[in-house]
Amino acid sequence: MITRNNRLSIAAATLAVLWALLLAPITAPSGKAHAADAAQFRAALKSAGAFVLMRHALAPGTGDPDRFSEDDCSTQRNLSQQGRDQAVRIGEALRAHGSGPFSVYSSAWCRCMDTAVLLDLGAVEKLPPLNSFFRQWEREQMQTEQLIAWMADRQSGDLPVLVTHQVNITAVSGVYPSSGEMVVVRLDDDQKVTVLARLEIE
Repeated sequence: MITRNNRLSIAAATLAVLWALLLAPITAPSGKAHAADAAQFRAALKSAGAFVLMRHALAPGTGDPDRFSEDDCSTQRNLSQQGRDQAVRIGEALRAHGSGPFSVYSSAWCRCMDTAVLLDLGAVEKLPPLNSFFRQWEREQMQTEQLIAWMADRQSGDLPVLVTHQVNITAVSGVYPSSGEMVVVRLDDDQKVTVLARLEIE
């Protein structure tokens, strides 16, 4: 005989099963996709002519305050502690996946320079075409062309890591990256940018 308590227990068990089935499609594939992305990323880093375009680590907010000054970090949107920790993990991931040596270039914006330094991959050099044009959209085409020309002229055998902003990466590659996401690209003979792999380190 099924009592009221039994019916409640059956209902609770059924609800638990349904809940598990609902969550399964969400959680299971992400782990597999992450492993696949990591393998593809590792292979892409070893490709001839590869560049790593990286969006700066987590810096809460959008754009920069009206009082923004390139020479004063206190007027800018900066990395949170979570972003600083994320930058360290990204550097560890690059050393684990890439054989190096690396060369690191950065936007002059403080959140990019801080990210680049925290990667701990070597000396950091500022590269003006990597500066954000979020507040000056009229500079988008000029800076994008300058960056592609710089990539085309570069002959060194190391792996360049370019720490920049979402708008710059999207303009060059068509990818809208998350904070701290790395996009590995290659420049073809006709100066067309090809995306080889992407990897996000949380």
